[in-house]
Amino acid sequence: MSAAVTAAGGTRIVDLVYFDAGGGHRASALALEAAIRRAGLPWTVRRVNLRSVLDPKDSFRRFTGMDPEDVYNKRLARGWTLGLAQELKLLQGMIRWGHAKLLRPLQQHWLATEPDMVVSLIPNFNRALCESLASTLPGVPYVTVLTDLADHPPNFWIERGMDQHLVCGSPRAVAQARAAGHADDRIHASSGMLMRAEFHEPGTVDRRAERALLGMDPERPTGLVLFGGQGSKAMLGIAKRLPDTQLILACGHNAALAQSLRELPARAPRLVLGFTPDIARHMQLADFFIGKPGPGCLSEAVQMQLPVIVVRNRWTLPQERYNAQWVRERGVGLVCGSYAGVAPAVAELVSNLDRYQAATRRVENRALYELPEILGRIMARAEAVSRGPSMQLAPEDLARG
Repeated sequence: MSAAVTAAGGTRIVDLVYFDAGGGHRASALALEAAIRRAGLPWTVRRVNLRSVLDPKDSFRRFTGMDPEDVYNKRLARGWTLGLAQELKLLQGMIRWGHAKLLRPLQQHWLATEPDMVVSLIPNFNRALCESLASTLPGVPYVTVLTDLADHPPNFWIERGMDQHLVCGSPRAVAQARAAGHADDRIHASSGMLMRAEFHEPGTVDRRAERALLGMDPERPTGLVLFGGQGSKAMLGIAKRLPDTQLILACGHNAALAQSLRELPARAPRLVLGFTPDIARHMQLADFFIGKPGPGCLSEAVQMQLPVIVVRNRWTLPQERYNAQWVRERGVGLVCGSYAGVAPAVAELVSNLDRYQAATRRVENRALYELPEILGRIMARAEAVSRGPSMQLAPEDLARG
């Protein structure tokens, strides 16, 4: 463990590594930080934006006028996702090529900050993060929490030949970790994706009254259309194809998209939202979900018992393509080949809403409560090893974390 903590016996320091591409990684870091605090673990939690470590002088922004995450987020908002599978391979090749250069700033960061555990919530950079930590602070555990339902091999989340703890939110991800050669004591299964606490709390909204207050029909089946924090121009096509369906359209930070949707004619009531942190409340007003198969919004919708309609095709992000298969396997919604099929999908879903809602209720996701327990056990084992053989914890103590 870090020298300062070992000497003083003080509070353990846990670093959560994230970046802002897509927004889901930062959301997961915030949710995990809150879960650790709620669980009462005596840790100091620090959020570490990997970009600030690798580019502390903000050279990319000064050269291009934007953050690297902005490039990715603008592409998502505009639907420019065709070819990202090939670009991902290029990115991973560049990361491998620059591996030695990546190690140096990371090693300096760990030496300066001395965490007692590092938890990664990001893909692609885990080899550099793990190796830099092991070479500077031996014995400090490195944990990767997959924020996708499954890995997109090779080298996306799961790395071969590393002492990498892996928190896997599906049986498929667990199987992938084993196939990559990781021992069972380094693989930790959770029951799903990490979500904020409000998605686990019982609904308190009077749906009929709230819908009426917002200008919607209290009795009409209502869809929530959501494409993450940046929105997507695909929402325009969906809205045009569903003029008679009552919709809540959540556009995130995409103000231009929100304005275009407000100007679009429709025969059914619509509520167009800009950015709001209160998505859970709006999900309580809806009956079903339409969006991309992102692991976060998909898991949130199912947790709120909203059957889903998603699309899987060449434009689907490569790391999200398994999620559409998960929807079919769990029976929690419908998968279309394109948004041209959204109208018949809505008709099918609404006519069988009870059956699909029952399927969502069979999905039990308690990752929010499981993650602190898993991390507690990993920390306890690392501390037991650092004490030496004469001070090892008993198995029942390790189980308690």
